[in-house]
Amino acid sequence: MTSLTDWSSSFLYASFIIYLIATVLFAATIKDKKREKQFTKLHVLALSTTIIGFISQLGYFVTRWIASGHIPVSNMFEFVTFFGMMLVLAFIILYAIYRIELLGLFALPIALLVIAYASMYPSELSPLVPSLKSHWLYIHVTTVALGEAILAVSFVAGIIYLIRQVDQSKSSAKTRWLEFIMYSLFATLAFIVVTTLFSALDYSVTFEHQPNDEVINLEYHLPPIFGPAGGEQVTENRMGALFDTPTWMHGAEAPRKWNTLVWSLLVGLIFYWIVRLILRKRVAASIQPFVNKANPELLDEVCYRSVAIGFPVFSLGGLIFASIWAQEAWNRYWGWDPKEVWALITFFFYAIFLHLRLSRGWHGEKSAWLAVVGFAIIMFNLIVVNLVLAGLHSYA
Repeated sequence: MTSLTDWSSSFLYASFIIYLIATVLFAATIKDKKREKQFTKLHVLALSTTIIGFISQLGYFVTRWIASGHIPVSNMFEFVTFFGMMLVLAFIILYAIYRIELLGLFALPIALLVIAYASMYPSELSPLVPSLKSHWLYIHVTTVALGEAILAVSFVAGIIYLIRQVDQSKSSAKTRWLEFIMYSLFATLAFIVVTTLFSALDYSVTFEHQPNDEVINLEYHLPPIFGPAGGEQVTENRMGALFDTPTWMHGAEAPRKWNTLVWSLLVGLIFYWIVRLILRKRVAASIQPFVNKANPELLDEVCYRSVAIGFPVFSLGGLIFASIWAQEAWNRYWGWDPKEVWALITFFFYAIFLHLRLSRGWHGEKSAWLAVVGFAIIMFNLIVVNLVLAGLHSYA
């Protein structure tokens, strides 16, 4: 079993490197348009490299499945890596149909961020908890990940559309919102970098606190900007907490999760402004010249088609299959758990997206902004709900 686990890790690492190479190749297809034959070769090479990376990640998935004895989507590491794999699959299918190389230049870096984000969670194999020992684990989680991945492609098409169409010659509400999106990507990168750095330094500090009339030890792996309210630091020779965690944060793990989120936002802000100083203009404005030749009508079509396909898939997995499994596991179809609430919010948002698109004629820029907001809701559910909020899905 150990050798299979090693193979699984190697496949995942290889896929990450291959996706990185494919991103560079897609960038080359955009820059090199003087010689049509060479562009065609690069076009095929970039797609082929992406497919090879997907096959490598599929190898990770299969070998980990064999090693663990169950489908590897039972914890955050496994779910997020599977989500990244489905994002690449959705991109390959839509790219094969529409042949927009810019999709690769934007979709693959997001997949890389997703896989890197997954690596921040514990990756050890562990037996399933009782509530996960059900065939609904296979059905519910995989359809949710696939649906969200297809919806993520709508975000990719939407953000390319907005960067191309929004006037960057002057500051406006639209340019500020675009920059906020760029900052969000930097914050995600910051989480990965900071967590990796302090993990390499083997940093830890422990607090003793009493959240629910039960004394527990809470171990931090990042310096404590926010510590548990009323908690006492056990570890000596470490920096103490600067502030108490807000009282509206509930759960035994809430202080550590809030501390991690604050670190990500602060370091992400530093990364963003360093890039701004280097570029000497807004990040989206720096990207705009590279997307000017994109066909906005085609991008709008990809944005809509992704939602039209991804929405029913997500609805099946995130609401219908989830409710059936909840009845089996917890003897109720619905319980207003944070994950359930945000799944419902996601459903209603994309239902409104399709209504506005088909009935009110919200095409182009309006549709692109909706796609961006929808993906923000998905990522809030994936990151903030798991890092900050506590609920029945905390085992994931």
